[in-house]
Amino acid sequence: MSRLKNFIFAMVASLAAIALVAPASFAQGTTVITIDEAKILRDSKAGKDIQAKLQSIESQINTELTPTKTSLEAEGKALNTELQGKTREQIAGDAAMVARLNAYDKKAGDFGKARQKAASEFQLTERQALIDFNKALEPVLLQVVSEKNAQIVLSKSALIYGVDSVDVSALVISKLDATTPTLSVVRKRIPDQPAQ
Repeated sequence: MSRLKNFIFAMVASLAAIALVAPASFAQGTTVITIDEAKILRDSKAGKDIQAKLQSIESQINTELTPTKTSLEAEGKALNTELQGKTREQIAGDAAMVARLNAYDKKAGDFGKARQKAASEFQLTERQALIDFNKALEPVLLQVVSEKNAQIVLSKSALIYGVDSVDVSALVISKLDATTPTLSVVRKRIPDQPAQ
């Protein structure tokens, strides 16, 4: 119940703040525009280009990891089949089996590290692509701000209420498409760490 009260209090406080600030800002002739960042990323040519390139990089990473994953799964099943019915003492007494289990554990650990490294590389690549997208978006957004004579730009996701006429996302998308239809997205690599 307290979450609901907090939410209602936040809504009332937000509306009260808008009621106090809005008349003063509109009286001063302040122009407010909104943008939908998710829509711009999703619908712009550059955003679609980034998503396609990131999917390609993710597919490449999966292709690199699949043979090792498949090999480990097969080896793990084979080891489990051989271990069925054996006690810990029997396994510990079989030096060849212990060596195979240790080798499998090492391969599985190495694969886990490789998979984690690939995930980190993908995250770095994705982050850099978004940074590059925002760099391309900034001058377009500033141009729209200038054209609309806007003093305030709000994110549509942060609004409680806004009329569609102040949303300039479509205009931003068309200008971004004209200036930057594609962006370079290159897989970021993390150097291998020396063995410890």
